[in-house]
Amino acid sequence: MQQLIDEMAQRVIRHAADGRKETAIPRLGIGVIRAEKAPVMTGCGSGACLVLQGSKQMLVGNQLLDYRAGSCFVSLIDLPTTRIQYENKSSGPYIATSLKFDHALFTSVLAELPAQRAARINPGYHLAAVSEPLLHSWNSLLALLDTPDDIPFLAALRERELVYRLIQSPHGPLLRQIAAREGRLMQIGSALHWLRIHFDQRIAAQELANIAGMSLPSFNRHFRLATGTSPLQYQKTLRLQAARRLLLNNQDAIQAAFAVGYESPSQFSREYARLYGKSPKKDAAGLRAGIGLIPENLI
Repeated sequence: MQQLIDEMAQRVIRHAADGRKETAIPRLGIGVIRAEKAPVMTGCGSGACLVLQGSKQMLVGNQLLDYRAGSCFVSLIDLPTTRIQYENKSSGPYIATSLKFDHALFTSVLAELPAQRAARINPGYHLAAVSEPLLHSWNSLLALLDTPDDIPFLAALRERELVYRLIQSPHGPLLRQIAAREGRLMQIGSALHWLRIHFDQRIAAQELANIAGMSLPSFNRHFRLATGTSPLQYQKTLRLQAARRLLLNNQDAIQAAFAVGYESPSQFSREYARLYGKSPKKDAAGLRAGIGLIPENLI
């Protein structure tokens, strides 16, 4: 399999010499990160990422995920990661490809497969070594970048095959929850979606539980299982991420604090420093001098 992984890495480099890129194939992304151990801040939506070269560390809640070439990461929920760090091989950069999930496509494929019981609520993400059938299927979709005239006719077919291979892989028990509309993970996803849009607003935990259609004790328990953190900490991370983007765009700390929903600038500065290790002013100066922030991206 290593030869195929290397071939895929070279194909990605041909089409994305540096940085991240959305391709002409719907929902397929590619990326080449050349900065040595470059820390960035991002979020992770619903999709999969296959690492082809180098390695990546991602802190989700209190869990540090470390994945390397040949590892596939799958997420079903919005994860506000609080640290991402890339490490290159001595022979080259970090290289990866990603697929954003079309939940309607997953539901369609699952409807044609024999019914299986979806896994009970677990973390809304999963990391595993890529299987050989999954790797070949992903390469088949990626190869269309070399023949762009084929994309309108073949991309949808090959994406459907890739979705099937993902479901049949070790990620399957998690992915089957997409079809479980009333499943706990999908219910938690409703609350996460609300928080993503309204992170700057006050909301009681009971109101979030109502959005998810769950009792408060059940909601709190399953929220932590799915995301690795509490609803309050999840919202706080979203606020601080948004403030960091504002600081990078030259807003001062007080303006940023109020804009993201804080009522006390001093509390904002304390919580910002606790998360990022620096005061808002010092952190923003470092970001402007470095690579800046990268928006939500699976790679």
